[in-house]
Amino acid sequence: MLLAASGSYLYLLPQLPDVETLKDVHLQEPLQILTRDGKLIAEFGEVRRIPIASPDIPPNFRSAFLAAEDGNFYHHAGVDPAGLLRAAVQLLKSGHVRSGGSTITMQVAKNFFLSREQTFSRKLTEILLALQIERSLSKDEIFNLYVNKIYLGKRAYGIVAAAKVYYGKPVSQLTLAQVAMIAGLPKAPSRYNPINNPARAKQRRDWILGRMHELGSIDAADYQAALNEDVDARYHAPEPEVEAPYIAEMARAQIVRRLGEDAYTQGLSVVTTVSSSLQTAGNASLQKGLKSYDKRHGYRGPEGHITITANAPWFEQLNHYPSLGGLKAVAVTGVSDQSISVVDQAGQEQSVAWASMQWARPFIGSNALGRVPGRPSDVVKRGDVIRVEAQGNQLSFSQVPKAQGALVSVDPEDGAIQALVGGFDFQQSSFNRVVQAKRQPGSSFKPFIYCAALDNGYTPASIVNDAPIVLGDDYSGPTWRPQNENRTFLGPIRLREALNRSRNMVSIRLLQAMGVDKTVDYITRFGFDPQDLPRNLSLALGTASVTPMDVVAGWSVFANGGFKITPYFIDRIEDRKGQVIFKTTPSAAPSEQNPTPEVVAKQVVDSRTTYLLTSMLQDVVKRGTGRAAAAMHRPDIAGKTGTTNDAKDSWFTGYNGRLVTSVWAGFDQPESLGRREWGVTIALPIWMDYMTAALAGTPAYSQPEPDGIVRRRIAVQDARAASRSEMEVFRSDNVPPSDPSIDSSQGVPQTLQELF
Repeated sequence: MLLAASGSYLYLLPQLPDVETLKDVHLQEPLQILTRDGKLIAEFGEVRRIPIASPDIPPNFRSAFLAAEDGNFYHHAGVDPAGLLRAAVQLLKSGHVRSGGSTITMQVAKNFFLSREQTFSRKLTEILLALQIERSLSKDEIFNLYVNKIYLGKRAYGIVAAAKVYYGKPVSQLTLAQVAMIAGLPKAPSRYNPINNPARAKQRRDWILGRMHELGSIDAADYQAALNEDVDARYHAPEPEVEAPYIAEMARAQIVRRLGEDAYTQGLSVVTTVSSSLQTAGNASLQKGLKSYDKRHGYRGPEGHITITANAPWFEQLNHYPSLGGLKAVAVTGVSDQSISVVDQAGQEQSVAWASMQWARPFIGSNALGRVPGRPSDVVKRGDVIRVEAQGNQLSFSQVPKAQGALVSVDPEDGAIQALVGGFDFQQSSFNRVVQAKRQPGSSFKPFIYCAALDNGYTPASIVNDAPIVLGDDYSGPTWRPQNENRTFLGPIRLREALNRSRNMVSIRLLQAMGVDKTVDYITRFGFDPQDLPRNLSLALGTASVTPMDVVAGWSVFANGGFKITPYFIDRIEDRKGQVIFKTTPSAAPSEQNPTPEVVAKQVVDSRTTYLLTSMLQDVVKRGTGRAAAAMHRPDIAGKTGTTNDAKDSWFTGYNGRLVTSVWAGFDQPESLGRREWGVTIALPIWMDYMTAALAGTPAYSQPEPDGIVRRRIAVQDARAASRSEMEVFRSDNVPPSDPSIDSSQGVPQTLQELF
């Protein structure tokens, strides 16, 4: 036997791995996606590990693991002869290694260098490696490697991850009993798992506590108190601090494309450009707006039905209905005259007041509702699976919207995405409508036509005829008689007024006058794919196919003074040590805060043109189709609604100098939102809710006035045929002749806020 062991030793020694690599070991750690202010969005990777430094390991943890695994750890040289003797006896009796007599050092050797096969040669290799490890590393270094590498069940590797998975707490906050419970897991993570086998896990825990008491690590009082503590472990998934699953998936996909599958194990932290507060506001605004729209169109009935029986845990069937957008699935257990009683997945019963149900007229179609319900029994019955929403301590009756939406908000100076919401709820649908859904923007596309006009000799005061048009041979298609939304015509009208009122005929005449091909070429400078822009006059009404991301990128040119930026969402990537290994350097527009950016964005529109257009779009908010946004009381807001044919798409895009935000709402399979639904009824309220929160506490700010802007008082005649004079802004190279009937002695405003 001795001769065989000696021969094996001489054979294996040259094949041993270099234990010096343990001095610079890289443990597998998950990929983390963070907001720019350091809050967790998501974690990806099969290995859930958070390394801990040796000085930060609580003394109780050290004592518990030594008691459980290797009480003689600080006194042996890597192997425990008594333990090895026991293993040898078992080997002689059975021919197999049944209990390895492994020390903590030997377990480190096995976990880092060896397979888990139970053979004599593998065991001898483990012993030889342990002896070498003891010569290379201190005891504390070995123990630190052990508690960070060891598998502790439920995808948790290391004590920090285990503390979070089983108790949702950092290691420093665990009780003695909880520490002993984790220390019992290395022997058999499945068998002694406190979630799967609480009784067996408690036996193991109590044995470890007894060993700690025998070894003098804890006194009798602590020992008894820990024994009396209940098993309170439960599964704690890594909880995101911010709900941004769409941006998380975008970041994950991009990192994996760059680094491959190794990205999941290298402990990388991807810091996005997303603001936690703005993302939270975006989530809440979009969900609130879609719920409001949905309730206007009635109740579509229960999501399912459960047969309620007295002796069966029927409420567990609710597990098939995940919470979506803050709406929890419950089952109706009782119906009375003024309320209903419901039970949730945990078996908790609550009531829902009749007052929160009175909106629930039966849904018939997008333009039709059934009778107003008179009592709860008109809406639900016992066993129905319905949705409720918490409002304070009360539950409110609701349903998951069928319509979808998207919101994206960027910094116009460099394109950093501040918030991105790709749908009502990622669990409901992972389809990211911000970047994947190409829809028609409707009238929210008209500012690009007006911008082209302002860059081609038109002014805000230019007169264009708002009159009927019939297009035949000169239009690529059958005879086309476009209409204004209200089927009226106002005759000759200024461009400013036409944009305020979103007059379709004026947009078409502008495009017709400038030429379709020339205008399409101009609009592509905003970043649009020319393949998505129809080369006919319908382009003036927003029949392009664009995503909300395309739109917000294009509108950023208006907001930043004419510079084309590219939206981006990864600010930097840090390695496991916090060192920056990648940093985005975006092209940026010069600004007052950053007059000389590292990479200057390409200027694609004259800053005087965007200044004029901004003044016109601010007027849309003050007195035009977007005037509901005037309730925000911000003079720096500019924007435009958009509604497509048959109200299949609802849009609002707007900005001030700090943020550009675009909101879309509609159905994934296009259908009418309803004849009384427009951009102003769905998208604009969502936009207002978000921007009110996003701009709270910030002063009014628009792009600075460029050189070459002048103001002149002009004579106008509005749609009510009332003659008056108004102040207008012009490019200095395109000022109309003075009107001698205008009294030029009247004061000239100095800012857009004074002007409008």
